[in-house]
Amino acid sequence: MTHSGLQQPPLYGPPAAAGPAIWSRNFRYYFTARTAGLLGHTMLPVAVSAGLIGSGHGLGSVGLALACLTAPFAGLVLFGGVLSDRFTARRMMIGADLTNLVTRSLMAVLFFQGIDRLWQLYALMAVAGAAAAMFQPGAASTVPLVARDVQGANGVLRTSEALTALLGPALAGLLAGAAATGWVMVIAAATYGVSACGLSALRLAPATTPEQDDSLWRNLVTGWREFRSRTWLWGTIVVWMFYTVASTGPLLPVAAGVLVPAYGATLFGLLSCAFAVGTVCGGLLGIRLKPPRPLAAGAVALLAVPLYPFGIVLGWHVPALAAAQVLVGTGATFWGVMWATSVQTQVPGQVLNRIHAYEVAGSVCMLPVGSALAGPAAASFGPNAVLATVGAAALLVVAALLLSRPIRELRRVPGT
Repeated sequence: MTHSGLQQPPLYGPPAAAGPAIWSRNFRYYFTARTAGLLGHTMLPVAVSAGLIGSGHGLGSVGLALACLTAPFAGLVLFGGVLSDRFTARRMMIGADLTNLVTRSLMAVLFFQGIDRLWQLYALMAVAGAAAAMFQPGAASTVPLVARDVQGANGVLRTSEALTALLGPALAGLLAGAAATGWVMVIAAATYGVSACGLSALRLAPATTPEQDDSLWRNLVTGWREFRSRTWLWGTIVVWMFYTVASTGPLLPVAAGVLVPAYGATLFGLLSCAFAVGTVCGGLLGIRLKPPRPLAAGAVALLAVPLYPFGIVLGWHVPALAAAQVLVGTGATFWGVMWATSVQTQVPGQVLNRIHAYEVAGSVCMLPVGSALAGPAAASFGPNAVLATVGAAALLVVAALLLSRPIRELRRVPGT
């Protein structure tokens, strides 16, 4: 067991064999499945929001519906990691896709008929959130099984995520405005059908699973021990929890509160598109650049993140803010590729799903706290003070990552 994670041999991945390093048969099917599933996933919040408002329901019902989606995910993702290790990630992912196909189909029926009983929609949103919790751990652990170039594959997948994050909400908004929201749900259901078919077509080697005599609780405890034993892993998550509270959580609502009154909602949306352009650039860089110390290189790329909040405080015009957003998206996505590749190649395959579940839970658990504190903090200290704090917190995160020796000196596994 390597506590510092300074150097160790490859632990997880497909056997070395001839063929494409990235675009193998398995990766093509996996890429198609992930892209289709992400497209359906990104359409849901916009479609539900537009459908409820268009049906005469208030903003409170929208917030509660979205909460019903996110709360089960946060509460169940750890168990999703245990179950993925126990029953294999592909089975859990296919099951989650089929569950989402059913939920989106039922949502389509609800919206076609008219939302008379909100509890029915809330229940379906909760089931969708639980399905996402069952799917997410396997999404990371499958990458080393379908591509020899794990980092390049992560770069391709991050680029796809960026494009679907840009296209999905836009498509949902367009369809919801031009036609019934129910048709958006029909299309979303079809995307999950495509995802399930793509995952079913994968040809993977038999997976190593935990002892079947062990309880789910014992499997969960084993995952925690593996997570805790890697200083670079839990150290990064601790730093990221601070980052989500002090930077990521407050940034969007406070930036919107400053920029929308000044420039309008349309230009604010264009700034979000600029960020999406940056994420594509970051994904492409992640495919090409193979730094020997991936987390150190990713941390340096995060130095771009403070440009956007500091630019708002300094009164930059929209073109300068858009350029800053491109750089922010590039740096954040490049870090994401470095981080995902490090986790997938440094952690043994038989516990990777569980460790990824702990990673996801730690990364997102503090995000609602930061978002909730944004309004009171802006009211008490002013939005510019909050945005300056957001930028300063991002710089502190980079410093913490680079000052931590296990994080800074973690080396790339050869051949990934």
